[in-house]
Amino acid sequence: MSEEKSLNFLEEIIENDLAEGKNNGRVHTRFPPEPNGYLHIGHATSICLNFGLAKKYNGKCNLRFDDTNPVTEETEYVESIKEDIKWLGFQWDNEFYASDYFDKLFAFAVTLIKKGLAYVDDSTAEEIAATKGSTVTPGIESPYRNRSIEENLRLFEEMRAGKYKDGEKTLRARIDMTHPNLLMRDPLMYRIKNEHHHRTGDKWCIYPMYDFAHGQSDSIEEITHSICTLEFIHHRPLYNWFIEQLGIFPSHQYEFARRNLTYTVMSKRKLLQLVNENHVSGWNDPRMPTISGMRRRGYPAEALRQFSDTIGIAKRENIVDIGLLEFCVREHLNKTSNRVMVVLDPVKLVITNYPEAQEDIFEAENNPEDPNGGTRKVPFSRELWIEREDFMENPPKKFFRLGPGNLVRLKSAYIVKCEGCKKDEQGNVTEVHCSYIPESKSGHDTSGLNVKGTIHWVSVPHAKTAEVRMYDRLFKVEDPSNEEGNFKDYINPDSMHVLPAVYIEPELAKAIAGERVQFMRKGYFCVDTESTPDKLIFNRTVTLKDAWAKEQKKG
Repeated sequence: MSEEKSLNFLEEIIENDLAEGKNNGRVHTRFPPEPNGYLHIGHATSICLNFGLAKKYNGKCNLRFDDTNPVTEETEYVESIKEDIKWLGFQWDNEFYASDYFDKLFAFAVTLIKKGLAYVDDSTAEEIAATKGSTVTPGIESPYRNRSIEENLRLFEEMRAGKYKDGEKTLRARIDMTHPNLLMRDPLMYRIKNEHHHRTGDKWCIYPMYDFAHGQSDSIEEITHSICTLEFIHHRPLYNWFIEQLGIFPSHQYEFARRNLTYTVMSKRKLLQLVNENHVSGWNDPRMPTISGMRRRGYPAEALRQFSDTIGIAKRENIVDIGLLEFCVREHLNKTSNRVMVVLDPVKLVITNYPEAQEDIFEAENNPEDPNGGTRKVPFSRELWIEREDFMENPPKKFFRLGPGNLVRLKSAYIVKCEGCKKDEQGNVTEVHCSYIPESKSGHDTSGLNVKGTIHWVSVPHAKTAEVRMYDRLFKVEDPSNEEGNFKDYINPDSMHVLPAVYIEPELAKAIAGERVQFMRKGYFCVDTESTPDKLIFNRTVTLKDAWAKEQKKG
């Protein structure tokens, strides 16, 4: 009997709350992305956590877009986020936007002004920053801090009406300029931004800050467990202060640690730089750590969920080896991907004793890991394409592929004996010559021969061509953000290598966008979204084994 998986600290909190009858036995979480970019693998773990907890405890999970900054937000990002969540296998119970609450948030701000707990400040951003103080020195009160309630109400209404320019005035909470937590030193609640909003248009020219919008939105939706990353732990006292002063539903914030990933960056700002400066082809470039990039590369949603579950959650930040993610991808693809024969670096093999006009059709197993995987028909002829690396004119002792006198099994076909090769004037091998043993037909072998090597092949007259994009790690170092200089200095120049015309077996020409297969002995590949029936394009998802780690050890 297998051991039951222990609860993580958030599950313990929820189970304690349920046992005590808190929130009437409800569990209601939310996933609150800002629509200012595409989601990445870090967001995937948060999605799995919030939706997973709601599912486990028969609760609900809202999708709420934190759209309080009209400068950086776009509808394109909203749609991409929704697509990513659905692809990961989750469905939200309610779809909300912080902008849905702009009228309520404004009313909340007015309530705080009337209670003497908020004031309009004419100071510039630089002046406010200069008076914040530090962890060892108290802040300095703003000269506008003691304006009357009446004046603050008038000025705030004028801010809303568009009377002032960007940066001319802000609304600040009136808390304590000597508070040990700097975020409690009269934080900003509203700023002026005369910008068009992707949902509210030009209705508003003042927008709430994250700290004022977030907790109140949670409260309006009666979120029971508001789960954030660890960077927001210092924001929790402010989160609680606003809720207490307004006397609204007491949502509670909990924090867990981010999980960064080796050989990539997870900052939206840095990812945007990679896109805008054309280091990658876009947000969904298969080298990007975005969910859309991973989907395009061929990563299965199940593997991302398994990865999130495997790394779990903690209270301390750490960096996770990308090899673990690739392991989860391989593990899933091994069970689900059909095996196909594709020759990436071809050399012709001629079977000298095979009749020129003869053709065979062989039955090839689709997936040995899937008992219901079935078979497919693969044509065979006198001339085949094989991998150049599968022949050596002077092979070392334990080389079990083709070399003069060596016997090798052609996958699903015959055993052949290598007789030699043909070269061009530069000494490059142009043809490998073999003879076949007719009695060695796969599945009906009566030859009595025992061979150690098996190689894949594609029939020359039946072969189709495809473009293959060989993707690798985007960065050369484990933690590019933590290295000296600019993180872009560590971009891997060999992160993509294009093979314009490889040979594929004819059945594979029917593959459609998103289809995942294993190229025998080469790795897992996925049909790219840009692929067409006339020009098939495959992306390498992941190698069969962790070749990168071996290369690093050599270096």
